[in-house]
Amino acid sequence: MIPLSIFNIDLSASNLIVLVSLLMFIAILMAKVGTRFGVPTMLLFLILGMLAGQDGLGIRIDNLYAAEFLGHLTMTIILLTGGLETSVEETRPIFRKGIAISTLGLFLTILVTGLFIFYALGSRIGGAGTSILGCMLLAAVMSSTDSASVFSILRNSKLSLRENLGPMLELESGSNDPMAYVLTILLVNLLEMANHSQGAGGTWSLILLGGWVLIRQIAIGLIMGIAMGYAARWLILKIHLQSSPLYSILILSIALFANGAASFIGGNGLLALYVCAILIGNTEDLPCRKEVLLFFDGLTWLSQLMMFLLLGLLARPSQMHTILLPALLIGLFILFVARPAGIMLSLIPFRGISFRAKLFTSWVGLKGAGPILFALYTVIEGVDGSNEIFNIVFTITLLSLLVQGMTLTPVARMLNLSIEDDPKVETFGLELPEEMGMLRDHTVTEVDLERGETLRDLHLPHGIRVIMVRRDSRYIVPHGSLKLIPGDRLIIVLGDTED
Repeated sequence: MIPLSIFNIDLSASNLIVLVSLLMFIAILMAKVGTRFGVPTMLLFLILGMLAGQDGLGIRIDNLYAAEFLGHLTMTIILLTGGLETSVEETRPIFRKGIAISTLGLFLTILVTGLFIFYALGSRIGGAGTSILGCMLLAAVMSSTDSASVFSILRNSKLSLRENLGPMLELESGSNDPMAYVLTILLVNLLEMANHSQGAGGTWSLILLGGWVLIRQIAIGLIMGIAMGYAARWLILKIHLQSSPLYSILILSIALFANGAASFIGGNGLLALYVCAILIGNTEDLPCRKEVLLFFDGLTWLSQLMMFLLLGLLARPSQMHTILLPALLIGLFILFVARPAGIMLSLIPFRGISFRAKLFTSWVGLKGAGPILFALYTVIEGVDGSNEIFNIVFTITLLSLLVQGMTLTPVARMLNLSIEDDPKVETFGLELPEEMGMLRDHTVTEVDLERGETLRDLHLPHGIRVIMVRRDSRYIVPHGSLKLIPGDRLIIVLGDTED
């Protein structure tokens, strides 16, 4: 298709409103159709942006700085919503596991991937592939689990997982993006310094500097997030606003301030925002909790749509054929080697997680807007080979959303990790109003009772409640200390709950 040069769009132009509204409308229709076939909506938004972009209809965005700013802003909103919806009570049992795979697991994945790129594909990539630091940068940009993709697919597919995997995966993806962003910025700076340093002394200086910057970023991000989170909790409970939307706007302003303030003093702004949001979301007696979460849920959908459309518009499919084979090889290596190795090794100290749960965790290494935004950052900073980095990461993201995004539910069922295994729902005559949630049933198996025999030991995900247990011909009103046996039928309500 011949690009239409009349669509050389300036982000500040007034006609952008009409263009954006049209793209959003088409995206919603595509999402409706895609849902029927199990296609991730994020993938459809991304493809729509590509079709409308410079190699499609010809819409071209020249202001990369504005695009990066808008992308970063939408990512903060997605992380903010994820933090607000994270339950500390549910996360506490898996906190160490989640942090282990989002830090140690991430480092191991980057290390293994970077070495593979350098020794196997460096000469075919050029630019970034000519140095070990460049290969590590490429690995860091695309090795994180994207929070937007994980939050969207897990929650919208209503996939309920055993072994408390849902909260662990969301915690990993929420804390993973900030870590990957820190490492991306760090490696970009080290690459720039490496061009001006020589000898072993310069190498050791770079290593020491990199370690110091990493520690500083994480420490400042955590301190700022905790400080702003507790300050926000105090203010929200003290102030009395007349309208519920004002609480949502107040929370948004505080979280964005935590992000900006932490970045200004040399910390990780995304980490500060995420920690602040978790503390706010777990505030007891949070005013207008339901309304606040509904506000941010809608804002997150808008942010996801805008971000993936924008990133799709930035893509140049005509330039990707030269890196298609290396990108596919790297993507498959991450999917089947690097990510599983990082997960398995980082979870060695933990015994309360089965092998099949580790296997599924390694499969949920979804790529998305985060890696593409990090790749865009390398383009803005003028890193050698940054265009190749962007095209490789974009190709791998498409591969990940297509392969992993469309198979999460089947893989969970294949590994017997889905709590909704029985296709026929038996509710024993009980009915529930639609707005209260959905009724489901589940037959208790030996696998369910591996970690304990009581209902409490099942560690059911947030939003799931057992309201009745049928044992042979008996009906039992459940409680946490009820001992279960294989063959028990549980009647489960899936819906929103308030702490």
